[in-house]
Amino acid sequence: MFSSRIPRRLEPNRLTRAICRARIEKRPLVDLTTSNPTSVGLRYPEDLLMALARPAAAIYEPDPRGLESARAAVAGDYARRGLTVASSRIVLTASTSEAYSILFTLLCAPAGDAVLVPAPSYPLFDHLTALDGVEPRPYRLEYHGRWTLDEASVDAAWTDNVRAVLAVSPNNPTGSVLSETELEWLSERCGARDAALIVDEVFADYEFGGAVGRKASAAPSLTFRLGGLSKSAGLPQVKLGWIAVEGPDELVSQALERLDLICDTYLSVSTPVQVAAPELIARGADVRAQILARVRGNYDALRTMAEADPAVEVLHADGGWSAVMRVPSTRSEEDLAIDLLDHAGVLVHPGFFFDFPREAFLVMSLLPEPETFADGVRRVLGRIHG
Repeated sequence: MFSSRIPRRLEPNRLTRAICRARIEKRPLVDLTTSNPTSVGLRYPEDLLMALARPAAAIYEPDPRGLESARAAVAGDYARRGLTVASSRIVLTASTSEAYSILFTLLCAPAGDAVLVPAPSYPLFDHLTALDGVEPRPYRLEYHGRWTLDEASVDAAWTDNVRAVLAVSPNNPTGSVLSETELEWLSERCGARDAALIVDEVFADYEFGGAVGRKASAAPSLTFRLGGLSKSAGLPQVKLGWIAVEGPDELVSQALERLDLICDTYLSVSTPVQVAAPELIARGADVRAQILARVRGNYDALRTMAEADPAVEVLHADGGWSAVMRVPSTRSEEDLAIDLLDHAGVLVHPGFFFDFPREAFLVMSLLPEPETFADGVRRVLGRIHG
């Protein structure tokens, strides 16, 4: 009875069931899907989380936007990236996922309004929009040696009930970074059509060739930047994200006033993590540097290993924690992923998981330890031809 009410896109697919069986049977697997930085051999200072136990954490002084000291630390982190954001325009959340839900509540009426979402991209958007009663309408990223925004698909997907456009830069899993020109085009479209632009920048610190992301500018549309400690400091367990609000002053003021009401209703961000935020953001730089070195090294190693097989291609990426490899389309991606799981003991994501428009693509995490990553890639390359 209950399962009949679950949307089909939230039901487990055949690959998901195969993975569950493998884990129940406790088979040894090389996991090339991991997104957990705390499980891949990085060096975390033993006292890193001691800041959560500061005496100030025992004092409850709720603020809908979050403690000023924490918001000032986030503003300082934006300044490190060359962006000027006032702490008064920052709203703290328990996670980026919660930030999306808050913004959907702010911008959309359930069971009626829609948001545009990039494709390929992470399937989290399917779940979040479904849970919030918002319609996701995809627009395309196209690959021609590099990923670019398909502007025609944005216009084709737009309807009168679109309230926001979601952009992810660097994108997960393509690793593509939207150019300033592309982001300005999206902002202008949103401004002209009374919609907001939501820019997910959680991977902004992990660009392979240096910073190429968007700098501060006078956004013509109401714009929300998303970030958090999960990626920027490799700390998914402490649960702190944020929203930075940009755009015309009147729209920003109205949005912040309504965000105050929404966030005051839940007050979901714990006091200890807010008190600790300045230190966690500052000391997270070492972990961030380790992650950047790891993903750059594994991406270079993947490209080198793939060069030996002319039938495969590692797609160009600008950054992020994932890499995409095009492989021969001799069977479905799901069949290939299950075969790799059952016969090579390696776990990868198939391209359809991220809404790639055609087959066959495999998506691999760049986080595993280098020896583990290289072993997994060798297993994949040794099996893809059947």
